[in-house]
This record gives sequence, C-alpha cells and structure tokens, in this order.
Amino acid sequence: MAIGYLALVLHAHLPFVRHPESDYVLEEEWLYEAITETYIPLLRMFEALKRDGIEFKITMSLTPPLVSMLRDPLLQERYDKHLAKLEELTQLEIGHNHHNGHLRYLSEYYAKEFYETRQFWQQYNGDLIGAFKQYLDSNNLEIITCGATHGYLPLMKMYPQAVWAQIRVACEHYEENFGRPPKGIWLPECAYYNGLEEMLADAGLRYFLIDGHAILYGSPRPRFGTYTPVFTESGIAAFGRDHESAHQVWSSQLGYPGDPEYREFYKDLGWEAEYEYIKPYIMPNGQRKNIGIKYHKITGRGLGLGDKALYDPYWARQKATEHAGNFMYNRAQQVEHLYNVMQRPPIIVSPYDAELFGHWWYEGPWFLEYLFRKTWHDQKTYAMTHLADYLRMHSRHQVMRLAQSSWGFKGFHEYWLNDTNSWIYPYLHKAAERMIELGLKEPADELEWRALNQAARELLLAQSSDWAFIMRTGTMVPYAVRRTRSHLMRFNKLYDDINAGKIDSGWLEKVETIDNIFPNINYRVYRPL
Repeated sequence: MAIGYLALVLHAHLPFVRHPESDYVLEEEWLYEAITETYIPLLRMFEALKRDGIEFKITMSLTPPLVSMLRDPLLQERYDKHLAKLEELTQLEIGHNHHNGHLRYLSEYYAKEFYETRQFWQQYNGDLIGAFKQYLDSNNLEIITCGATHGYLPLMKMYPQAVWAQIRVACEHYEENFGRPPKGIWLPECAYYNGLEEMLADAGLRYFLIDGHAILYGSPRPRFGTYTPVFTESGIAAFGRDHESAHQVWSSQLGYPGDPEYREFYKDLGWEAEYEYIKPYIMPNGQRKNIGIKYHKITGRGLGLGDKALYDPYWARQKATEHAGNFMYNRAQQVEHLYNVMQRPPIIVSPYDAELFGHWWYEGPWFLEYLFRKTWHDQKTYAMTHLADYLRMHSRHQVMRLAQSSWGFKGFHEYWLNDTNSWIYPYLHKAAERMIELGLKEPADELEWRALNQAARELLLAQSSDWAFIMRTGTMVPYAVRRTRSHLMRFNKLYDDINAGKIDSGWLEKVETIDNIFPNINYRVYRPL
C-alpha cells in the first residue's frame, strides 16, 4: 500500500486570440504551436499509457478561452494549413541537408513528428477537446475549469458581480463542453483574496488551487503545511502548491529543462536559415519568426547561440528518462519523510503551466510519460492521484482562513498591477460598473438582447490577465494594449448604443463574428448577487 500521493496538475491556458477579419495574425500561432508541441504530445502520451495498461492519474485545467479556440472551425482550418506548411518545409529540409548527416537525421526526425501529429489530428477530426474528454470519462484525467477569461480576481473584488461572472460563466461553459459541472477550479494566476471561496462554493465547486503560502500564512497555522488540503469556512477545499517539487522543474538554475542535452528553444530555423529560402515560411510581410524546427541543443550555460552543438533526440530521451527517475526518487523520499512526521498519507501537489511541457521544454512530455511508467513499475511508496479522487478518499481536513496570494513575482499582486499596466484598471473598473448597470435592464427586443450579451463578452475579454501580464513582461506589448483598448471601445459603444436605443445591427453582427466566445452567455449574470 502506498503511504502518500503525488498529484500532477497542468494548467492549459492561452488568451482568446481569433482574428477572422485578417488573413494572418502572428499571435494566432500561439495556439498552433501549443497544439503541435504540447496538447497533441500530451494526448499521444495518454494514449500510449492506456495502451500499455498503465492507470495514470493527472489533473488538467482547460480554460474556457482555450476550449473555445480548440473547438473553433476557423482556427481548426487555419491550424491544418499551418501544419501543412511545416510538413512541406521538413521535406525541403531533408533534401537541403543531403550532405550533412546529422542535419538530415534531424530533418527526417521532424518530418516523422509532423506526420504523426497529422495522423493524430485527423484521427480526432481536429476535435482535441473530444480527445481529452475520453480520458475524463475514464477517470484518468480530471479536467477542471478556470476564470471565464483568466481575469485577475483580486483586482476586481470591489465589484463582486464581475468576479461572479468570471466564475459562473466558466462553470456553465465547462458543462456545455464536458457534459457535467466542474469539480474544481484553477484560480487565474492562483490569485486569491479573502471571501472568494464563498462564491466558488456557491458555484458548486468542491476545490480550488492556490500557491502554498496562501495556506502557510493562513490562520490558524496549518498543522500539515501544504501536504494536505484545507477546508475554508464555506466548505470548499484548497490545495496548495508544493515548492520543493516545483523548484526541481521551474528553477532556472537547477530545473531539469536547462540540461545541456535538451533542445535549445531560442535557436530556430526561422531565424537561422538563408532569407530567400525561408521566406515562404515566415510572416507574409517578410519578417522572420519562430518556425518550430530547431536543430541545436542547450549545450552549456553562458554559450552564445552561435556556439550551440547539434541536438540529438536519442540522448535527450535518455536524459528525460534519467530526470524522471530522479523526480520519482525525490518524491518517494519526500513522501516517506512526510508520512513519518505526519502519521497520515501526505499529498504533494505539483502544478505547472501545461505549455512548459513540449513548447518551452521540448522533452517535457517524454519526462511525464517516463515518470508515469516508472511510478507504476519501479516504486510503491506513493500513488499518483488527481484532486477529486483524493478528496473522495480523504474527507476530513483542517478548517482555516487563507492569506491573500498569487503564484506571481513576490507571491502577491504586483506583477498584474505595476507602472507598466496600472493604466488599464480605471477603464476596466468603469466598464464593470457599466456592465452591472446593464445587467438590470430588460431587453426591448432580440437585437438589444444580443447587444447586452455582446457587452458582457467584451468586458470579459478585456479583463483577461494575459494583457496585463504581457505588458509587464515587455513581449508583444502593442498587441496586448491593442486588445485591451479594442474590447473596451467595443464595450463602451455597445453601452452607449443600448442606452440611446440606437443599436447598429450591422456593426453588432460583425463584432459578434469576431468575438464569438461564450455563444450561450446571459448578461444577467452581472445582476446583484
């Protein structure tokens, strides 16, 4: 019998990026890269584990914007064309590298990878949500929800209806797509404030995830730290992140992804190839971009990109196997120590961004697969579980009040409210006030009903924490600013038109086509609680 549990939690999220009004927008490729490098590799891993009789358990959040994009016919069609371009380029590369044995080997490797990606994509007719759902149905995968558009909830707490809309719309969207209500929620950015748990409980959720210090600095002092969940006074459970297991993967100095044998993310064929050769595969305006074909390994710390050695997937797989064994050994030692101290089975909750596995850390899905296999065959100290199963098996826990927190820089709210992005919040707050006002209206006709619902969509999209995050990181800032402003401008036009009784039906139809998330939303979600 195992004496403890390991719960891997992957947070799969991308902001809602969909531009039917344009033939090409670079930011749409965030989704295409994640499909190729993270979501399909994870699903192929699940398939291989099931085929070999390994009863794996894992929890994943699939956020409403991501689910909406993965199920969108336009984006599915555009991904199909994106993948076809990659397949075409790899065939060119095989011939282009004819006289370099190692580069030809890598070209053939990528050609095989993209071919298998194509086969999987066609196997499910592009419906990856349906593919994930089959593992939810088999209880190998626990899928949880998130905020409707990943809004940063502590920075809208002065408007409880706005927080409630983020939670309620997310739960309704989950039920529409998975045929059942969600049991748990990944709080956007793991950001928590006191009283939020009451709304989560009212929405029918059973548990949520937060950073470890929300529990460690809570009151009364947690008897078992973050190694059991705690109950809030509203009856919903909170699971805290384990920093030791997170450090082994996330640390820029000690984390596994920095190993010299692994693939170098920042040395991409889109920037390395001769310009006229690569021109058909970069941006239509001729600007270079990442393609997703990378021929070099990290090699060593401190080396410039020009000094990187060629990558070898064979040796990278061996390293992923070694790291999976090391992670398993460390978790077994950790569980054994905790069990002896606690005298009850601990649970180690290890949450990560899903896109780390495959996109940022190319070998990440291999690492996870080897970890599941080694856990199943090579140890008996801990069992892998997902959070709903753990709560079903262990239902008695300490009751406490949690501390405000996030999993961002310094563990509080600073990353989403600072001198790079603070300008957005007066506009977001004013829009929230106006939406709450609109929530009380009774529509005069079908057109006004549509306008009220579109206003709710525009506010939710403007509230996405991704835009403030991008402004802080300094990458793709003009796009984040443009998205924030465009959603607010659309919202304010709708507000003015509704109050004036003069709704532009042609303009509204265009906006509904562009921002088509949450087709079944009901604006009345913004009414007083």
